[in-house]
Amino acid sequence: PDNFTLTLSFYACAQVANARAMRIGQKLIHKLLNNSRNEDIVLNAATNMLIKFGDIVNAERFYKSVKNKNIIMYCAIMKGYIEKKMFEQALDLFEHVNLVKSDAMYTMAFNVCGKLGNDRAIKIGNKLLDELSDNRKSSTANLTSAMDMLMKFGNIQNAER
Repeated sequence: PDNFTLTLSFYACAQVANARAMRIGQKLIHKLLNNSRNEDIVLNAATNMLIKFGDIVNAERFYKSVKNKNIIMYCAIMKGYIEKKMFEQALDLFEHVNLVKSDAMYTMAFNVCGKLGNDRAIKIGNKLLDELSDNRKSSTANLTSAMDMLMKFGNIQNAER
């Protein structure tokens, strides 16, 4: 199948998400892995499908097998970790990602840090807040997530600023 057909098939499988859709989706992924000329949209659709199936193990495996990762694929994996309450893994991924961090990535990281609330999360969350550029600080999503994180840390004074 061509990239257009693969992309639509992955999205259809993700929407149906029953046993048949999972079998078809897995077969398509095997075909996809044998083709080195896949476009981002196809890779993103495959990642999204695995996350919709709740198959975080294979989503991780697939993510790691892709050479040129992109922000959409990264956010899909982060979303999967968050839905499965795998917050430590989400922080690990955030710390090791080799992409320019977007507002969506910061928002997810602040949410994960707030949910964890352990020493590591507090350290990472505060560090992220310090390194946030002025134009990123004007993002409502970033500010709201950062404020929520600080409140969960019990750091009300900084949240009020």
